[in-house]
Amino acid sequence: MNHKIRPMIRVRNLSKTYVVGEEKAEALKGISLDIFQGEICCIFGTSGSGKSTLLNLLAGMERPTSGEVWIRGRRISQMNEEELAVFRQKYIGFIFQSYHLFPFMTAVENTAMPLMFQGVPRKKREEIAVQMLKKVGLSHRLMHYPWQMSGGQQQRAGIARAFASRPEVIFADEPTGNLDSKTTKEIMEMITGFARGYHQTIVMVTHDPEMEQYAHRVIRLVDGVIVGNERRFQGKKEET
Repeated sequence: MNHKIRPMIRVRNLSKTYVVGEEKAEALKGISLDIFQGEICCIFGTSGSGKSTLLNLLAGMERPTSGEVWIRGRRISQMNEEELAVFRQKYIGFIFQSYHLFPFMTAVENTAMPLMFQGVPRKKREEIAVQMLKKVGLSHRLMHYPWQMSGGQQQRAGIARAFASRPEVIFADEPTGNLDSKTTKEIMEMITGFARGYHQTIVMVTHDPEMEQYAHRVIRLVDGVIVGNERRFQGKKEET
């Protein structure tokens, strides 16, 4: 990968402080990093390390106390809520640990939702949704509701939804945290397969060391500070 090109995600001196009563808690302390197009980046850390805060700041879900976040050359840390909403609809997808499917929508309707926000006509977005659901192995669950599907099936639907609009960046928050080991392997192979096929950038927060084998880049956080930033190749440290 040519690292002379502009990063897909660029973070500089990013800090986040929460005020709890009269106390201040520093969740992130001057984080700087680059993530390039097509990379699968895993952010590791124990509870309280700041990894979820970092993901939220990268996705524009929270505002930094200081510092900057750039995606696709756009400084999202300075965007207003309307600008952020439009930007996310065009360029960003999400995969959640708890799936976050709408309970009274079918698998097709849930998967088609991002395309609706992009103004894709109903017939076309439903065609795309069906195609994606078939790719994730849910051809027999197209008209099922989340409560009619297992956890693994719901996560497959969540993956179909995240990739349906072909976003350039996908943020994944513990995407396999509620799944057994067999389903975890299937889900990760699915995510990484789509990412390679569409040349997308994946940023995934996890505490599971098994996820390293899928990553191009491994970032380790301790107490809001990066203590490791390894470029890897096929799950192994890259030789330098």
